[in-house]
Amino acid sequence: MRGSSTKAMQTALDLARTGLAVFPCAHNKIPTTPHGFRDASTDAATVQELWRRHAGPLIGVATGTASGIDLLDLDAKHQDAKTWWHAHRTELPVTRVHRTRGGGLHLVFQHAQGLRCSTSKLARGIDVKADGGCCIWWPAAGLPVLHDGKPACWPSWLLAQAKPKPPAPPSRRSISNDDDRLLPILRTVATAPEGQRNDLAFWGACRLAEMVVVGRISANDAVTLIIAAAMAAGLPHNEAMATARSGLRTAM
Repeated sequence: MRGSSTKAMQTALDLARTGLAVFPCAHNKIPTTPHGFRDASTDAATVQELWRRHAGPLIGVATGTASGIDLLDLDAKHQDAKTWWHAHRTELPVTRVHRTRGGGLHLVFQHAQGLRCSTSKLARGIDVKADGGCCIWWPAAGLPVLHDGKPACWPSWLLAQAKPKPPAPPSRRSISNDDDRLLPILRTVATAPEGQRNDLAFWGACRLAEMVVVGRISANDAVTLIIAAAMAAGLPHNEAMATARSGLRTAM
């Protein structure tokens, strides 16, 4: 194990002891482990084994429930992100802040239940890292901690913007038309095992698209139903939505 990776492992062990689920990443920020952030752990023996088998100089942290933290990631390359920051920085609570390698900011918050990752939802260049995501822990790479405080709770106004809107419930009429065919499809998607969730969500979207084509269900209801079933299986909202829409487009 090279010197930089050995140092990263020691720091990763320190972070794991604080409750952060960590995993190794290469210099280009890509995880070196087979399953990326899903391999993250807080267990010391597991962390040591991750670095022994998949050594990397950077430390990744699984965000959301896994570590109890979320991130507001501001990319300094985007003017929209800078504009948003200058407009809202005084409205944000005092929380832990890291400088990123690209000159941006990572604002660390306590994990908000139900919050998932999003990209440029608040403004172009501002991402939310929460359930289903990860980040590089830049202080471990020598970048400055701009505020070394404890992560604050998300302010309610920002959390309302960051959380995905719940999908509208499908109409009872659309479901009752084809219960015998529709419900088994949704059940298959909702109970998909890990490793097959995307494939089965795509398959289910294609099957519902066939029903859309003959007018037995609306396209909006089809997408809503597949998203709900895929999320029940464990897919993040954004991933479930992308797969549902892709399946409908392909089949139609």
